Amino acid sequence: MRNKPGSLAYLTLVAVLFFSGFPLYYSVVVASRDNSALGQIPPPVLPGANLVENIERVFATVPFDAALVNSVIVSVAVTASVVFFSTLAGFAFAKLEFKASKALLVAVVATMMVPVQLGVIPLYMLMIELEWTDTLWAVIAPGLVNAFGVFFMTQYLRGALPGELIEAARADGASTFRIFWQVVLPAARPAAVVLGVLTFLTAWNDYFWPLIVLSSPDRYTVQVALSTLAGGYVTDQSLVLTGTMLATLPLLAVFALLGKYMISGIMQGAVKG
Repeated sequence: MRNKPGSLAYLTLVAVLFFSGFPLYYSVVVASRDNSALGQIPPPVLPGANLVENIERVFATVPFDAALVNSVIVSVAVTASVVFFSTLAGFAFAKLEFKASKALLVAVVATMMVPVQLGVIPLYMLMIELEWTDTLWAVIAPGLVNAFGVFFMTQYLRGALPGELIEAARADGASTFRIFWQVVLPAARPAAVVLGVLTFLTAWNDYFWPLIVLSSPDRYTVQVALSTLAGGYVTDQSLVLTGTMLATLPLLAVFALLGKYMISGIMQGAVKG
């Protein structure tokens, strides 16, 4: 009975749920009405009948279908690469002995303190040299590996992967890469799901670098396409929020598919810690 939550706990959860979900709900309300509805007093709180029309206007104003496909390509490629290489590097730092391993890990983590904006000019010059400007390669390549992923997987594998398991695999004649593929990856799956979801969200919501390196509307990612919708002398908020709602649907789908695995991975890491 002592562990049974009281009324205050339920009220707190309801309040958190309301304040977390209301912005998403109100985006649907605005997206289903015309722009003049925002000036009404009191403001509308129920969805209208203009949602289909506004969706059609979004796709007619910008190539939003191409933007969705581009964002999916970029986000999936970056996520797969970050998870794979971060797990590989985390395995090396956590379980393999080599010279200057601690110094290299410190150097990797130190790059997290460098603001992204400082590297924009040399990175853009590199894209020009590679002739990758205005291509999705220019958006994908800088995010293929990140320091957070390496540090995260290193810390996880130090506690989750027994050294005896690696030694047993070596005794059976397994190579280092085979150990990584057949032993390390299965053990790292909970943390890999967490890292994958976080990386996918970051890549999907990235706006600054795609805005700089992409110039053709048919190569825009979702966030750049949304900024195009917000252009003009008078911003059509219903149009912008319709595009925002469409851009949010893939993220909701990712959470619906992987949410329970992400929570399981976080909880497993907390228990191990």
